Amino acid sequence: MPTFSDIAEAFDFVSMAPYGQCTAVLRLDTGKILCQSDMGDLDEIAAAGDLEGVPYVEIPHKNDLDLGQELVFEFVDKHLPNAYERVRSFFDRPGAYGRFKDLLEDKDLLQAWYDFENARQEQALRQWCADNDVPLSD
Repeated sequence: MPTFSDIAEAFDFVSMAPYGQCTAVLRLDTGKILCQSDMGDLDEIAAAGDLEGVPYVEIPHKNDLDLGQELVFEFVDKHLPNAYERVRSFFDRPGAYGRFKDLLEDKDLLQAWYDFENARQEQALRQWCADNDVPLSD
């Protein structure tokens, strides 16, 4: 049975890259997490052999749990409502998160963002575990 920390680590792995480039699955029979990345030589899923008939769930990407831009705009709506359109314009071109974090640093809200993001991520992952009948050992 995995710990929440195991699930969070796999979630971070899947979410570190653009959608679909990294994958992780949790074998429900063993609690083992297997990872695969298109960016390197890592392919524990293929190395484990055929998963047909094996109960497993795919670890979600942050976008699957609305933890991407949706989360940014939820935070902005709550903490910087007057900057909503400015932040929205950040996402019209590459580098949006960097510009967003620069703005937060200027407003002394960067730590508040990290705390908010971490809390929402944990909440969403714990809900995902419950929705997918993933028991946690912690």
